[in-house]
Amino acid sequence: MTQLLEQIFFALMLSSTYALISAGFTLFFGAINIVHFSHGDVAMLGAFCGIILYGVLGLVGLAGVLPLWMTAVIIIAVSSLIIGLMGTLFERVVIKPFRKSPLLMILVATIALGIVIRESVRLFYPQGSNPQVFPRILPQASLEVGPILLRLDHILILLISVLLIVVMFLFINRTRTGLAIRAISQDIEAANLMGINSDIVIAVTFLIGSTLAGLAGVLIGSYQTVVRFDIGLMGGIKGFSAAVVGGLGSFYGAIVGSLVLGFVESLVSAYVPGGAPYKDVFAFVIVIFFLVFKPSGILGRAAPVKI
Repeated sequence: MTQLLEQIFFALMLSSTYALISAGFTLFFGAINIVHFSHGDVAMLGAFCGIILYGVLGLVGLAGVLPLWMTAVIIIAVSSLIIGLMGTLFERVVIKPFRKSPLLMILVATIALGIVIRESVRLFYPQGSNPQVFPRILPQASLEVGPILLRLDHILILLISVLLIVVMFLFINRTRTGLAIRAISQDIEAANLMGINSDIVIAVTFLIGSTLAGLAGVLIGSYQTVVRFDIGLMGGIKGFSAAVVGGLGSFYGAIVGSLVLGFVESLVSAYVPGGAPYKDVFAFVIVIFFLVFKPSGILGRAAPVKI
């Protein structure tokens, strides 16, 4: 029973990081009906940005002077903001020129952007082909909750992710900008006629989605402790898969899909003999199941087609 509770907690922590990435896929698809296939690589940039910032703090003599919590706040906040701005720039340069083109053009453009990001990190980051050690910016102590032994950094990752998800929920449902995002996701032409500047709203959408991805990259680096230039490839696939399982275009669906993938991976690793190396296989079998039997996802709805 103790092992089960620990695996449930780990699954929640893992799911929360997937949710931060899949929320971006959902926002982009809902706003302009595209799938941003380089979004996972944007999250990878967040992890490397965290490493660089920690090195900068060390060069100016602040890494060992500032309290650990302040170092973590600086790295998480600044990395997320930088990646958010970079994601907005990617949208302006790569996606906006093809916005009125066939969707296949945007698909190819975002795949090409992901390759450019990965290869740029591999070639221009010092020893970019090798795994990079992520700094320990979160406490490494353990906390006993009854019979359960929980790592404090995992607790903080879960709390930070849940807090951001709640903030996103309130932003989308309680603010004018969130209302504008929902409006253009339903009918961009009608939203423009009502005075909404869709170009600015789309830029804000990419800023938010990329900021969440940058945060996810830092948190993933924190619990994996080692990052590679190609971790964004699998992270993006899992984030997109979570969005598909939950219902692409549904913010709540992204959360539900992330929970499904996180629990499948965690429970398979713990209870299937020799299942740890195959946890991704089981997770993607679930994705294929939904694509075959419920392609609209758990909370998604089939789009009506006028004939």
